[in-house]
Amino acid sequence: MRCSRAWLVALLFGLSLLLGQTATRASTINDAIAHFTADDFDETGAGISEVAASGSPRAAVILQALQNGQLMFSAERKAVYVQDDAGKLWDAVTGDAVGGDPPADLDTVNINNRLRSAIDAALGGLTLLSADPAKRLDAAEAVFKSRQASALPTLEAAFAKEQDGRIKYVLAQARAAIVLTSPDAATADKLAAVEIIRQRGDQDALALLLSLPDGTAVPVMRAANAAIAAIQQRLALWDAVQNAWYGLSLGSVLLLAAIGLAITFGVMGVINMAHGEMVMVGAYVTFLVQNAIRGYAPNLFDYSLAISVPSAFIAAGLIGILIERCIIRFLYGRPLETLLATWGLSLILQQAVRTIFGPNNREVGNPSFMSGAFDVGGITVTYNRLWIICFALAVFVALLGLLRFTRFGLEMRAVTQNRAMAASMGIRTSRIDALTFGLGSGIAGIAGVALSQIDNVSPNLGQGYIIDSFMVVVFGGVGNLWGTFVGAFVLGIANKFLEPYAGAVLGKIAILVLIILFIQKRPRGLFALKGRAVEA
Repeated sequence: MRCSRAWLVALLFGLSLLLGQTATRASTINDAIAHFTADDFDETGAGISEVAASGSPRAAVILQALQNGQLMFSAERKAVYVQDDAGKLWDAVTGDAVGGDPPADLDTVNINNRLRSAIDAALGGLTLLSADPAKRLDAAEAVFKSRQASALPTLEAAFAKEQDGRIKYVLAQARAAIVLTSPDAATADKLAAVEIIRQRGDQDALALLLSLPDGTAVPVMRAANAAIAAIQQRLALWDAVQNAWYGLSLGSVLLLAAIGLAITFGVMGVINMAHGEMVMVGAYVTFLVQNAIRGYAPNLFDYSLAISVPSAFIAAGLIGILIERCIIRFLYGRPLETLLATWGLSLILQQAVRTIFGPNNREVGNPSFMSGAFDVGGITVTYNRLWIICFALAVFVALLGLLRFTRFGLEMRAVTQNRAMAASMGIRTSRIDALTFGLGSGIAGIAGVALSQIDNVSPNLGQGYIIDSFMVVVFGGVGNLWGTFVGAFVLGIANKFLEPYAGAVLGKIAILVLIILFIQKRPRGLFALKGRAVEA
């Protein structure tokens, strides 16, 4: 009997504690939101801090409504409401619907940029203990950027409980940012905070250190200046790496655009001004394939590029063979006439595309595996650019294998080196000419598939790459595929390193001038090749 009575007393005591805590929490949240009825920025700031510290389950809802401009107040009733998208009012504390007519003096709780930062920090603090690691990481980053001292208690609790090393590292950085900007923190704590910020080493860390007030203690300022110099040096190094990556990305695009021209111009000696239009054909084939997939088999969209590559190669290749049989074969050995004829053909193809598809850009989507990006050190790598680099290398290796290990490649090299001897050995040179021109055009078509992922698909697509393609082929060495490979990446990297200093247009002009000067010294380019084009 005594045991049962003891359990009853303990149960009643626990219930009284629970009810007391609930009443205290309700009182706290009511006191906190009362600040929002004053229509004063300072009072609103105090309300944000108290709502975040209240521990109420409604705290995040209230702060989110305040951030979205949906937190309303009535000064006459001393009440605060959350207004939904339909205009209906809900009690901010209880979450109950508010019946009847809205208050006559209903108004929005206004905020400014300072309060927006405080809201971000408060919401970040409320999600620091979330079960979702991604939310905890985002919250820690938000606290680091806002540096609101009110988030420090929650930050300390989250740091003590965190098991994920990456998130814990960002939490330490957020704490260091708050300590460093706090006027009450000890000098030793600020020195430790400077070291943590220096290890972060990004633009946000640099901005934080540069924003330290003039009255900061001398040892802290000295350590901050040393950290600023180290971060600036690190950022300069990563900028160079980023430019090199952009250069590789541009080089892969130039390689794709120029590798087909290296065959038609370098190997056959044909100045094909319609080469860019073969790239355009490949891009529009991709557009048609994706449209068909969207209409008939949406679940196959991620395979659209795999379908587009052979389709574009066949379409552009057949057009190339048709051009060679109908126009080019009558103009061998007459480069000026070939240039004029293919230039006129390029205008015809562009106008045909405008007539069929219209002059506006066409949408070509990225498959899921080509969407997004990831960080490597201090640079950002996008998946579409990474895949294009890999694709360009794969096309280059496949073309080398075709020329080296197939009968067609052997016959094409034979015709290139000595046309008369090849004909006397039974090689049908006219057939090889048509297939070679078709091969170059087909490769331009699959270049259009890749370029559709990073450029506008329009009738003018090919015109943006034709001049650069000729520069790559001439610079690398007419007719030499390895020269085209090296030339594309050298010009791509050089262009991206010149752009920050000279701008995009002047950078291209500088590259063109350098190529002209280089060709004066080495007329056959980086890698000279003997063949029909050279002998002509």
